[in-house]
Amino acid sequence: MALASARVAVQVCEVALRDKPPDMLAISPKGTVPVLQLADGRVLEESIAIMFWALGQSDPQSWLRDAPADASLAQEWVNRCDTQFKPLLDRYKYATRHPEQTQAEHRQQALNAFVLALNARLRDHGHLLGEAPCWADAAVFPFVRQFALVEPSWFAQAALPDLRRWLGAWVDGDLFHRVMARQDGNAPGFS
Repeated sequence: MALASARVAVQVCEVALRDKPPDMLAISPKGTVPVLQLADGRVLEESIAIMFWALGQSDPQSWLRDAPADASLAQEWVNRCDTQFKPLLDRYKYATRHPEQTQAEHRQQALNAFVLALNARLRDHGHLLGEAPCWADAAVFPFVRQFALVEPSWFAQAALPDLRRWLGAWVDGDLFHRVMARQDGNAPGFS
């Protein structure tokens, strides 16, 4: 999303992680995605690093904020998503692999750890840092989208109206549709 927002041209290659291409492993032996090799040969192997690099090239939607307090708060939300929510999201998505609890119990843990606080934040602010989206919104929403897709009918009626509004704005937006468009039937597009 940041690459598309910044209008940075990249070659997108879809990768099956069970069959990692040798070209990818040559530039990034750790073999995880995303990975971006820059024209100067540098390799970025983390989503946030790629986001900051892209937005450093061009930030037409002002996703980066200048105020240190904003940057700190944005980083707190992203860290909370990475460390608290994502592990619980995986347990919720793949509940059959974690039979010590029901899917509903895994869902409740994710709600308590992150989702309810995010809904409350969005009720008061519209986005993570205020009325306009920022880089942290773009970093967090894909994981909230995954959460919503586990049990769509449950999510549609859950007491999370502000979260649904925020998520809907992202997934119904032109930028998301551009990013998710298939150019050749295989890879998402960024043009």
